[in-house]
Formats: sequence, C-alpha cells, structure tokens
Amino acid sequence: MTDSTPLSSLSSALADIVARTAPSVVSVHSHRARATGFAWKPGLIVTADEALADEGAVEICLADGGTAPATIVGRDHTTDIALLRTDAAIAPVKLAATVPPLGTLSVVVATNRDTPSAALGMVSASGKSWRSLRGGDIDARIELDVRLRGSQQGGLALDASGEAFGMAVLGPRRVLVIPTATIERVAPQLEARGRIARGYLGLGLQPVRLDDGVGAMVMNVDKTGPSAAAGIRQGDVIVAVNGQKLSGVRALSRTLGPASVGAVVDVAARRGGEPVSFKVTVGERPEA
Repeated sequence: MTDSTPLSSLSSALADIVARTAPSVVSVHSHRARATGFAWKPGLIVTADEALADEGAVEICLADGGTAPATIVGRDHTTDIALLRTDAAIAPVKLAATVPPLGTLSVVVATNRDTPSAALGMVSASGKSWRSLRGGDIDARIELDVRLRGSQQGGLALDASGEAFGMAVLGPRRVLVIPTATIERVAPQLEARGRIARGYLGLGLQPVRLDDGVGAMVMNVDKTGPSAAAGIRQGDVIVAVNGQKLSGVRALSRTLGPASVGAVVDVAARRGGEPVSFKVTVGERPEA
C-alpha cells in the first residue's frame, strides 16, 4: 500500500466534503426549468429565483432519487433568492457567515440531471457589498472561477473546510455567490410574509436633461399612491431628493429598498419652471 500524497489527501478531503453535503441538496423542477436547491430549515428549501419558472407546479428530486412536491413560499427577484416548502425530510445545511478570501478553493455542490454533482474552482473575487442590477442589496461580492450548468444554479458554495458560505448563481459572464448574510436576511422575510417589502412612490418617471444636471419628469401618478397624497402632479420634474441632486431614475429607484418604507423624504421639483417641494411618505410597493 503506497503512502498518501498531498494531492490524494486533498482529493479524499474534497470527496468527504461533497459526500457530507450532498444529502441536503435537491434538484428543483419547475415548468421547463431545472435548478438546484438546498435545505435551509426543516421543510424549507432555498433556490435561485432566476432559475425558477414563473408559474406551474414545483417538484424536488432528492439525493436518493426520490421525489416530492414543493410549493413556493416567496421569492425576491432582486437578490435571486426563492424559498420553497416541502414535506420531505431533508437535513438542513448550516450556513457559515464567513466570506472566503481571494484565491481560496471552493467546491459547488449541486445537481445535474437529477443527480448530485460537484465542481471545483477558486474564489476569483472577494469584496464589499454591492447592489444587483435589479436593485437588491448583496452583502458581499464573491465570484468563483468555476463552470456551472444552468441546472447547478442554486447549489451550495463551500470553502476548503466544508463550510457553506452561500448559494452559487449564474451572473453575467461569471458565477456569483449570494452570501450567507444575504440569505439569512431575505429568507426569513420570505418565510414570514412571502415577499420583500419595497419602497413605493407611485410615480412613472422619465429622465430628462436640465441645464444644471439631470431630472426625472413625472409621466404618470398613482392617484392612490404616496406622491399623489403629497401633491406631486404629472409634468413636475424632480431634481433632488433629501437635498441630493438626482443622478438618474434608476438611482432613485435603487434607494427604495425595504428600509425606505415609512420614511419621509423631501422631494425638490420644478413645476412650470418654478421650484416646488414636497414631503412624501414612502409607501410599500403593491404586489404585481
């Protein structure tokens, strides 16, 4: 019998990590879509929202080959987190709050064609919090140098010690990790309410160029919304919020996160070229 080498020891360690984690990972079937999910709590599965169909039944395939129905508890498009409920008995994963440093090894434990799968890569970016293109707050920027199929989206990203530090998803031209801190912030809200509260002004806005910067012209007003109650009208041009000059409509939308609901904001605008101001109490965006 030959002595083990560093490479064989690493190989055995990685195989053990995958074997311990795989029973908590499931394949998620929705209408013409396949993804991966993992047991977050007993009876609750976290998966990638973008890989989940908009309608139809959901079924999960377990590591042992069995299947079980699942229902959607809630989903948040902005952070790519969806929560499912199932009666299947699946051991939950303990998520670690660590953010792995740049250059460390990572294993993504997922599913492919309804069977457990694993992919080895490296942490290619590790940085501060960021905001997704859909306006979600992601608590850390983690990118992996690893190739994943669409069906592996929603798999667990593990560090070299086997700790799960987040959920692997497919971003534009790269694999991203939704970190533990984001999952533990969003999933409980989905469990409790089925959705994430978002701020709502009740305005349809169009960017316009001004002599001294950028404005947002009010194209339409929700008659029952908070801006209408504050007196904002169609045709007004918003130029600043809380004393800060407007940098764009998208930037304004991104300020309307969960924490903004109920806040009173000072809106500076122009009406017929004359300055006007309003105090708007941010409402909660109604469900689509």
